[in-house]
Amino acid sequence: MTDEHHHSFHRTAPGTGPRLGPLPEADWDPATRELLAPIPRDADGHLPNVFTTLVRHPGLFRHFLPFGSHLLRDGRLPDRTRELLILRTAYHTRAGYEWGRHAPLARAAGLTDEEIRRVGAGPDAQGWAPADALLLRAADELHRDARLSAATWSALAADHDEAQLIEITILVGQYHMVAFFLNSAGTRLEPGYATEALPTSSVSGGDAVEGAHGDA
Repeated sequence: MTDEHHHSFHRTAPGTGPRLGPLPEADWDPATRELLAPIPRDADGHLPNVFTTLVRHPGLFRHFLPFGSHLLRDGRLPDRTRELLILRTAYHTRAGYEWGRHAPLARAAGLTDEEIRRVGAGPDAQGWAPADALLLRAADELHRDARLSAATWSALAADHDEAQLIEITILVGQYHMVAFFLNSAGTRLEPGYATEALPTSSVSGGDAVEGAHGDA
């Protein structure tokens, strides 16, 4: 089969499960196994649902994985910087899955549990170092305005080189894109990550995203 073959969809009744479920391992053909082989398995022996769902589009997956892996593993930004930007983006997009998978990575990068919770309060919350507040403000501007303000760009440029400035904007854009997919597919957060609760949104009523509390 080629990269463009189509897997049968896993559909469930409305409200009972993901709109598009992970491809069961029993249904992986050799090409799918090859695509998923580089991805580390979780402690329970399973691959993360984001990958086993996205692999239903193998042609896209083949190109997506190196790009996403580069930003996550080989990028120019410090781990703490990267995870602050990702968590703030997950908060804005109400991507419970994205938040749940990255909260442990943020902790490993040096953020405390209190700081992780404080991400939801934003850059003006008391307790942030100026550099951290600046990164959260950058994520806010990119989410709201699709650009960094002149003041924020100038402030970031004082401590980041050109490649890092580029990467900040691309990273936030990448995790918006992933959140769009996760939220729309209804990707479920694995049980081992279910305690990583997305902070309550200040977004009101109809603006909140369906399934934001870990089941998106």
